[in-house]
Order: sequence, then structure tokens, then C-alpha cells
Amino acid sequence: MSTTNHLSSASGPGRPEPSGTAYPPPPPETPAERKGRMIALFVMPFLIVTMMYATYMGTMHDPQPSDLPVAVVGEGATAERFAEELEAGSDGALDVRRVDDVAEAEELVREQEVAGAITVPAEGRGATVSRAMAAGASQATLVDRALGAAAVTQSWQVETVDLVPLPEGDGSGTMVLFAAMGMMLAGYVPLSAMLLGTPNLLRVRRFLPIAVGWGALTSSLVWLVLGPLVGAVDGHYPLFLGVGTLAVTAVATAQLLFTKVLGPFAVLLGMLLWVVLGVPASNLALSVHAMPGFLQWLHGVLPLPAAGEALRSAVYLDGAGFWRHLGVLAAWLVAALGLAVLKERRSGELIVGGPLYTDPGAPLPALSGGPVAPYRRRVVAVALFPLSIVVTVVTLMSLSMHQPDVHDMPVAVVGPAGAADRVVDQLEPGLGEYLDLRVVGSEDEAADLVRSRDVVAAYVVPTVEGASPTLVTAGGAGASQQSAVTQMFAAVAAEGGTDLATQDIAPLTGDDTGGSNSMYVGMGWIMAGFLFFAVMRGGAPDLTRTRQLLPLVAGWSLGISVWLWFLYDVLIGAVNGHALELIGYGTLTVFAVAWASATLIRVGGLGALVPVMVVVMLAGVPASGGGLSLYMVPDAFRPLADVLPLPAAVDLARSVTYFDGTGVGGNLLVIAVWGVVGLLLNLLLVDRWLNRPGARPHAPMGPRHRPERAGKGGSGGAALAGAAAGPVG
Repeated sequence: MSTTNHLSSASGPGRPEPSGTAYPPPPPETPAERKGRMIALFVMPFLIVTMMYATYMGTMHDPQPSDLPVAVVGEGATAERFAEELEAGSDGALDVRRVDDVAEAEELVREQEVAGAITVPAEGRGATVSRAMAAGASQATLVDRALGAAAVTQSWQVETVDLVPLPEGDGSGTMVLFAAMGMMLAGYVPLSAMLLGTPNLLRVRRFLPIAVGWGALTSSLVWLVLGPLVGAVDGHYPLFLGVGTLAVTAVATAQLLFTKVLGPFAVLLGMLLWVVLGVPASNLALSVHAMPGFLQWLHGVLPLPAAGEALRSAVYLDGAGFWRHLGVLAAWLVAALGLAVLKERRSGELIVGGPLYTDPGAPLPALSGGPVAPYRRRVVAVALFPLSIVVTVVTLMSLSMHQPDVHDMPVAVVGPAGAADRVVDQLEPGLGEYLDLRVVGSEDEAADLVRSRDVVAAYVVPTVEGASPTLVTAGGAGASQQSAVTQMFAAVAAEGGTDLATQDIAPLTGDDTGGSNSMYVGMGWIMAGFLFFAVMRGGAPDLTRTRQLLPLVAGWSLGISVWLWFLYDVLIGAVNGHALELIGYGTLTVFAVAWASATLIRVGGLGALVPVMVVVMLAGVPASGGGLSLYMVPDAFRPLADVLPLPAAVDLARSVTYFDGTGVGGNLLVIAVWGVVGLLLNLLLVDRWLNRPGARPHAPMGPRHRPERAGKGGSGGAALAGAAAGPVG
């Protein structure tokens, strides 16, 4: 039955309020309306998981440079010919321009007009490749590969110059990404909670000053985490305050506009623009020149790239392009504010799908699905919920990834009796701080250790004098650790006057060039698990028995696992084959994580999503080795690799894809324990707690403002899902 706006009010058009203190409850839900509500509760997490991991897997499984701007420095026919050959041979990967002198080229690099430059050498000299790590570590790597390879084809010696190096506290160059992510979350996450808990604050004249103050608070906290706490940035508080306040206010105002148009489903559009598309378009993790063309265009349009690039420009690049990026944020703010005012004047202050009763005394919950709460408690919840998300995401991601540092990386040394021990003794003074060297008796044993991921690599000492040593690695176990260990032992071989031979016993596929596919597979399963109960808790709080939820969770687990395999394999082509294994392991993972998450979410409501997200997702990202190697993140995350569900899920996908199932038993055991314990706790404790005598009922799920007839649905905890999308590239 559709609720009509029949209540009179003296408080303004389009904003009916009940007279006195009576708030008539909504009419009983019809079977058709209940069916529509339940369908919506499945559609919401399906859309969130799909758009997030379709985008990340689709754009990051095989990044290839496209139109990467580079400069060739030199005069005369030689430089002209080299520039032409460089662009022609790149097959569209490079956009080459020629400049006459080094100073001009270096200025172009600093101003981010070009990603790098190569100086054509005079006779008897080597070529110089110039780039700026502070403009993006991924972009600098692309420059080194492209220009370095071109120099090698000309038989030139190459010297690499870093014009703007990264500071020690931000070795990965991702500080600006984490800052911008925090600002986006601060901007869009609060709106879903405000719509259902404090709708009276969504009038434009009230919302704007709140958004400005909120922006100042959250940007200050982001700086506090990244600066004094983590040490990724030194000073620059006024910069963070100014850029952050503008970015948060702009995103919040745009999300207010979306909410006025779409109601609870505005979270989907907001998440898509601010996070899902914003991260790959940002140029802050992977180079935007390795992304599809439409993301390169979005780099100049979306707020996340604008906020991150503005910070990077001011902190590292002497302000090059700073005002252009601020202009993007200002344009979003002005346009969204004007449109929100027009929408409010045209449609009134009530929001489609939002509460019909909006005054502070209305019977509304603090968070969706909870009991009726006093107004002050609702205000506190609306503030603390997104604040805890912002602080948690920025803190955990920056602590774990801002300064990758190799330590205790296990490497086997293989050689004749006594020779391997001598090599270890020789390597310990220089590499002992970084590597955990162990002697192994045979090459077969060492290869088995590499396959089982007990060691990262095996260094095979040559048995013939003058022969090259061999380094055995597995790219499928992690690209970052393979690269790091190869660089170290290449230097060792060079000191001995030989080249290093390499053997990759589990090479990455052509559809997984960065080695990140297993991480996205695992993260998709994990998010599908905890997000399902987040949405159910917000939109179906009347389901209080495990037996009611069990068939729903089972069906969801199987259905979403089939869909994710189809998405990754058939539609995107990033994961080839292994359908039964991936669907089966995915179903178990989604089911187990759902029930483990339900233990807290069903008891604590949506507020419990923050600790759930920390345990099942955020802490598991650095512990999984899916992006950075486990041996390149702080020691605190290493023990978590053996107990958390995300590392187990990532390693399941990795084992199936690259190692013929080696190690799946232990990972399945970890996930099964989480599922069994979670299910038992829900059956034995949570059900009793929710159905105990005197338990407070959930707040009325209506009446809602519905200008036209529509099915019922709830956004539940969907706004939280964007926090689980961190940059890992």
C-alpha cells in the first residue's frame, strides 16, 4: 500500500508533520510489498559487489600504458629519428614529444606535463632517463621500463635520475591516496544514516554549515593520522585543512543532491563516483595512463583524483596544477549546491524513500534497523559511525602500506655440501637484515618450498666455476616479492662478476600481469559475506531467527559465487578456468564470513560493522600478501595471515590458479572454523539474545515519503562498503 502525504502541517510545503505528539504507524505490509523489500535487499549487495569488483578487476588485472607522455631531449637528426622510432614502436603506449634541452624537459616532468624524459647521449656518453617518483611510483616504473628498454635497443648505457624523490615516510607514494580516500568517505558515508536518523538536517540551509564543519573536523583527523601518528607527511596541516574541507563539503553536497533525487539508493551512485571509479582514475595508485581511456578522462573530472592530486602537487611538486585541481572540487560544490536548492524548492524538503516524519521527536532509529532512539543519540550515531569508518580505514591502510620495507623474507640457498653455508655467511652481513636465509639440500626440495610458499625464492649456487647462479621464484605467489628478491640477488651476482639466471616456476598469466587477481577474487567473496548481513540488519530486522536466515544466506552464497566466477572469467577474462573450485571455495567463504559477521552485526546493529570490517577485510588486506608482500608490511600483520579469512580466501584463489591446489587444505580449515563458530554462536547465543523477554523492538519501517508507488527496500549498511575498497594496486 502506498503511503500518501495526507498529514497537514504548518511547517512548510512538502514537509508534513503530525499534529501533537502522535506518529501514526505505517499500514501493515502487504505480501507484495514484503516480497519487493526482500528482493531489494538482495539486489543492493549484488550491485555493490558487482560494480566494485567488476571495475577493479576489469581495470587492474592487466594494466598497459596508453598515451604515456614522455619527452626526448636532444637536437639534430639523431634525436628526431629516435623520437619517431620510439613513438612508432610503442604501438600507442607512448605520446612522445621532442625538446631541445635538459632544463626544459626537467621542468615538464616537475609540472607533470610529461611522465619522464630521455636524453639522447652525445658520442661516448650514456643516456639519462629522468622522472619523478613523487608524481607516482607506478608511473615512474612505466617510464623506466619504456625508456630503459628503448635505450637498450640503441646499445646505450642508462642512468636514471629521480627529479622529485619521495620522502622516507611515504616510500610508496600512497599517502595522498589514503588522504583523498578518507575525504571521500567522510563526504558520502554520513548521508544514508542522516536520511533515516536525522532527516531534519538534510534541508540545504542546515546541511551546508554542518558539511563545512564536518569537512574541517574529518580533514584534521586525516592529517593527524597521516602526519603525527603514521609519519607519512611532515607538516602541511593548513593544506590538509583547506583541501579537505573543500573536498568533503563538495562530495557531501553532491551526495545530498543524489539523496534528494534517489533516496536510500543514492548510496550506489555516490559509491560508484566517489570510490569505485575514483580510485582507478586517481593516478594515485596505478598510473592513469595504464587505465582505459574513459578513466583518463574521469581523472580530470572526479573529486577523488582532484583532492589527491591537489595534495600531491602542494606537498611534492611545488604547486604545479594545484589550482586546477581545486577548481574541479569547487565546481562540484557550486553545481551540486545550486541543483540541490532547485530540487528542494521544486519537490519540498521530504525525500523519496525517506521518513515521512522528520522532526526531532519522530520515532526514528539511530542507525537503520535499530530501535527508536532519542534525537541526541541519533545525532551522535550519525556522526560517530562515519567518523569511525574514516579513521579506521585511513589508519590501517596507511600504517600497513605507506612505507614498504623488506624484512625477514625467507629464501632458500641450494648448493654443494659446505658451499651453501659459505654463501649464507657471505650474504648475511649485507642482506641478513632483509632476508631469512636457510640452507636446503636439493633443488627439488627448494622448488617444493617455493610452490608451497614457505620460501619466496631459492638461490641455487653454481657447481661449475664461472657459471651463473640461478634464482627460482614463483610470480603467482606475489609480484612485489618476486621483484624485490630478484633485484637483491641480481646485485649479488653482479658483485661476483656474473649475470643472474632466473626460473619462474609459477609465472603470472597474461591476464594477471600485476598479480592482483587473487586478491580481488578473495576480497569479492569477503565483501559479499559481511555486506549481506549489513543490508539484512538494516532492511529486515524482523528476521530474528537463524533458521529464517539460513536458507537466505546459503542461496546468496552460492548465487553470488557463481556470478563472480562468471564475471571474472567469462565477461572480463581475468580468471581462466577452475570454475568448480572457485565457485565451491567462494560459496564456503561467503557463507562462513556471513555468519561470522552476523555474530556482531545482529547483536550490535550497523554500528558493529566497523569492528567486523576491521577483522574480516581491512586487517586482512596487508596480511594477505595480495598487493604488497607479507614480508614488506609491518610485523604485526604477519601472524594474522594464518588466522584471518581474507588471507585464506586470497591464498585459495592463488593456489587454484597457480599452484595446482597446493595449500588449500589449511586455508579451507581457517574459513570453515570461522563459519562453524559463527553459525553456532548465532544459533546458541544471538537468537536467544534477540528474542529475550523485554528486548526492544526495531523502529517502525515507515511511513516513508513515496510520491509514486514503489516497492520497499532498505540501504542497510551499504554506505560502509566503499571503505573496504583500498588501494592496492
